[in-house]
Amino acid sequence: MAESDTELGVESDCVAEEEPPSQLASDLNGATQQLQTPEELVARAIAPIKREFLRPPPSRTTQNNASSDADSKPSQSSLVKDKKSKRQLKRERRQEQKSALNLCPEVSKSGDLSACPYGDKCRYSHDIEAFKAQKPADLEGDCPFLSVDGPCPFGLTCRFLGTHKDGATARNPNALKKTSEINGLNKDVQKLLWKNKVRFTKADAILKSLGLMGPNSKKKKLEAEEKDQIVLNNAHATDTNKSSMKVTGDSVDNAECCLKSIGAENVDEMLCSTDELRPSKKAKSLANEKCCDGAMVLDNDSEKSSAQTESVPTADDALAEPDETLKIHPREKKLIDFRGKLYLAPLTTVGNLPFRRVCKVLGADVTCGEMAMCTNLLQGQASEWALLRRHPSEDLFGVQICGAYPDTIARTVELIDKECTVDFIDINMGCPIDIVVNKGAGSCLLTKPMRMKSIIEAASATVETPITVKVRTGYFEGKNRIDSLIADIGYWGARAVTVHGRSRQQRYSKLADWDYIYQCAKKAPDTLQVLGNGDIFSFGDWNKHVSDCPELSSCMIARGALLKPWIFTEIKEQRHWDITSGERLNILRDYVHFGLEHWGSDTKGVEKTRHFLLEWLSYTCRYIPVGLLDVIPQRLNWRPPSYHGRDDLETLMASDSAADWIRISEMLLGKVPDGFTFAPKHKSNAYDRAENG
Repeated sequence: MAESDTELGVESDCVAEEEPPSQLASDLNGATQQLQTPEELVARAIAPIKREFLRPPPSRTTQNNASSDADSKPSQSSLVKDKKSKRQLKRERRQEQKSALNLCPEVSKSGDLSACPYGDKCRYSHDIEAFKAQKPADLEGDCPFLSVDGPCPFGLTCRFLGTHKDGATARNPNALKKTSEINGLNKDVQKLLWKNKVRFTKADAILKSLGLMGPNSKKKKLEAEEKDQIVLNNAHATDTNKSSMKVTGDSVDNAECCLKSIGAENVDEMLCSTDELRPSKKAKSLANEKCCDGAMVLDNDSEKSSAQTESVPTADDALAEPDETLKIHPREKKLIDFRGKLYLAPLTTVGNLPFRRVCKVLGADVTCGEMAMCTNLLQGQASEWALLRRHPSEDLFGVQICGAYPDTIARTVELIDKECTVDFIDINMGCPIDIVVNKGAGSCLLTKPMRMKSIIEAASATVETPITVKVRTGYFEGKNRIDSLIADIGYWGARAVTVHGRSRQQRYSKLADWDYIYQCAKKAPDTLQVLGNGDIFSFGDWNKHVSDCPELSSCMIARGALLKPWIFTEIKEQRHWDITSGERLNILRDYVHFGLEHWGSDTKGVEKTRHFLLEWLSYTCRYIPVGLLDVIPQRLNWRPPSYHGRDDLETLMASDSAADWIRISEMLLGKVPDGFTFAPKHKSNAYDRAENG
């Protein structure tokens, strides 16, 4: 399946090798010189930059040859490292921890060698003098924790040690643990997750009531797979066939499937015996009390409750009917209103907490954390739980999760609802990444409407927090199908749905189909808010979509915020902001400050902030200042020819070279360490893959 696209410059390994950036820039410059009018350039998706700012593309052939020769040895060494055993790698990590540069965190905070509870058995170094001798020079500027009450939590390891007030140490360890961020994973809960000793009584009760757990779960799963297969085989059926295949409530579908499996001669007998198999009212109330006691219990309590539940007869063997007493009534759910609000989309890699803080300062109303995988959250992975962290400035905040099965998603939302403070939980059903789709999650769910139904029903019935869904138009190009499910998504329990106007097969090629998004919004029930997503890059795009379809609650902004986060200011002030290079550098400076607060002001935190700053710069280089364009506003599918800015800094920011991005990072974070290299996670010509779904 070809994924390359000349309009958007979507990442493709073949295209990247055959047409390097310098060759592409020279072709664009040649086309710019041949075509006379800006309209002709726009028709070919070439940015109409004013002629006085055009310049020949820089020659990089010699640099590429030299770098390839120089990089041959490191590549071989990296191959040798990959062949090392886990024991060797662990030994190297231990030796690195013992080096003088890895000072014990407890000793660093307090400055006292006796502060470490492990003493001589500690994995880290306790030699303060040796650490000071090898510590890199302090950075310019003030410590980001000066405004926080109490001492810097990184003490002696802080790269701004010289700006600390009254020394860098503190004797009160409680003052060092203060942080303004919330939604951190509790250590006790993490240990229980590691040992698989957490039981989700409420989620499991909901799953059992829906027939997704227990003796009838396999049977219902087979029925759902058969229905999904029928839907796939009839993707191009007529409207009458689609309406007959359209997923509706539980009772009719389950009754038909169960009657077929039972047989015609046993139908009357089974219908008569249904009342005997139904659990008593007393048993239902007991199950309810067990569900409401708490979200999680340990093994002993869960075994008792499960034994009591299993001892009660159920109707799973006959007509499976969900226990309505376990479901949360829609009027009891928390309300959330997206109407008219500027929504920053969840973005992988770049959409971290510091970036969201920058967007909040620039006018974003709604923010959402990066996509987190349910299985990793349930396993207690600290790196995955870090994606759920929230800053107090994010007044309307949600988290996005991704999973393939109802049980994992239901348990994850119960865990998040218990441990975190969020305003909504978004379920990703549109991620096009292969590693996600191959596991049955993301866009793969678009081919399994019955699985979608089970996931949304289980999640929305488990927690009071509003459940939202993010989808694409369909899986295959030209086979849009969300419009036939939009009403059901609201019936299943979702409070809002975001429709990205592309299919999974399209990835980010071509333009988003907003006419289809309008069609979905008009078919949605009043209880379901519909948001549009795709190619919003100016306040004109926002105004057009909102005015063309009043049924649309709002729009989600993704790649537009990556290239220019001040798009939120432009929408609120209804103007094209001709931002200067100095103003853009100040935005990057704010990001660095937020990053040091989030990742830390020690050497490790500084380099982590630098890494994510470089990842972001690999996208911002595609922004073209307003004053350089013959036609405004800029479009996302425009490819810029080689040009120079109105000053040296603006020219540097327009470069697509990683070396120039590193130069910008050195302006803010000092010199890079010896042997530093950077390769963006998403290639510079594939910035559009940062958005999941």
